[in-house]
Amino acid sequence: MHEDPVGDEVPVVTEPNGAVRHGRQRRGARVWFAAVGGVVAMALVLAGGYAAWSYVQLDTSVTKVHIALPHPSSSPDTDGAAQNILLVGDDHRPADATPQELAELGTELDGGATNTDSMIVLHIPAGGGSATMISFPRDSWVPIPGHGTFKLNSAFSDGAANGGGDAGGMRLLIQTIENMSGLSIDHFVRVSLLGFYQLVKALGPVQVCLNEAVHDTNSNVDLPAGNSTLNASQALSFVRQRDGLPRGDLDREVRQQYFLSQEARKALSAGTLLNPVKVSNLLQGVGQSIQIDDGLSIPSLVNTFRSIDLANIRSTAIPTSGTPTIDGYSTVAVDSAAMPAFIQGIVGPPAAYTSATAAAPASVHVSVQNGGSTPGGATAASAALTAKGFVVGAPSDTTTTTTTVVEYPKGSEAQAKAVANAVPGATAVLSTTATGVTLVLGTDGHTAATGTSSSSSSAKAPASDAPASKAPSSKASAASPSSTPVGNAYGKQGTCIN
Repeated sequence: MHEDPVGDEVPVVTEPNGAVRHGRQRRGARVWFAAVGGVVAMALVLAGGYAAWSYVQLDTSVTKVHIALPHPSSSPDTDGAAQNILLVGDDHRPADATPQELAELGTELDGGATNTDSMIVLHIPAGGGSATMISFPRDSWVPIPGHGTFKLNSAFSDGAANGGGDAGGMRLLIQTIENMSGLSIDHFVRVSLLGFYQLVKALGPVQVCLNEAVHDTNSNVDLPAGNSTLNASQALSFVRQRDGLPRGDLDREVRQQYFLSQEARKALSAGTLLNPVKVSNLLQGVGQSIQIDDGLSIPSLVNTFRSIDLANIRSTAIPTSGTPTIDGYSTVAVDSAAMPAFIQGIVGPPAAYTSATAAAPASVHVSVQNGGSTPGGATAASAALTAKGFVVGAPSDTTTTTTTVVEYPKGSEAQAKAVANAVPGATAVLSTTATGVTLVLGTDGHTAATGTSSSSSSAKAPASDAPASKAPSSKASAASPSSTPVGNAYGKQGTCIN
């Protein structure tokens, strides 16, 4: 056992391949903002009139890691020309960290941990628009290629073991996230514990707003309701709080997203852009604490950031269905069945689906599966679709899922659109495993409507409210909605959270 900076003992498991898997950890959450902060710093410096100087400084200060980014061969490219940047925060300590810096953080140069406790994909649409932060809970219980099923935050250490190094660790983490989501990761940014502290210090105090007062001795957060102005030390406490929050780590993600949005708005203010000292300090913080892939183009990144509103980045988290304890580990159950519709709600439907014209019901063969909580739901939906003229197969039950979807194979866009039009609230999603059009009912209650089929030809996006929770099982507790509704922009001034 070893002890983290806030006093928690952390179980450590050494795998046969040499990888170290940690159980409960708090430290990684404190570096969450640094990953995005590093990217923001790059963009604002280059966009603020210091380009010639900044190119040289940035290229010589950051650590570039050569990595051939893997992409999921079994999943369709869901977002085309959009960019997805994986932002990672962990507890590794730069070798040049000073004793004073370590003391300010309440830790020491003991090597830290390579488990990646903060992982987020920054999705930037092609041509700009509203970017989205997608959080992947560190405790997500997922298949890790070549290493069985374990917590997501162990993928990096698994890949880094036995000589894999940072490149091997990042490659395996990216592969795992791509397999989970179907997104293709284009670049990554990895930041250490010290990076968060340096960047917050460089930007100066930041204001947050709480609907209710909070007090947590473990994270040392003590804030009143309403507005508070936080220094770097208080910011660490704010983003690492877990105890006292209804959903623990899931609610901590909301805090991290909120804090990041506030800092992004502050970083892009005229007071920062026009202050050479602050710009220099930001660059120094990035250079000491950041790794990026060697394919990351700073000029293209800056052009991309110029096309989006960083102060209104949307925030969300992948769909989850409970917090089961597995082999003594506290985990987060990922709702894999709901993932395709969730991702499509962010990136939009494929072009082939958008351009398709709904087929005539009589030409559509569809089967219905009940993944919802209503007994006989598949039978009832099958009858309703038959009455509309569809050719319907035998109904069946399937694994419980939160979201109602119409799964279809490539080439069946017109047929899928016809079914989606007949099921208000359903989302049509392209699937590499579907052999035909299948309506999968979820706990959200959407089902085939009675009466004539709708003539609408547009894809239905998921509702803005998070999906309903599944009933608890013997291994999983009932889960509250895990996602901040897509479209919630915490960066707007005056926004408060619980």
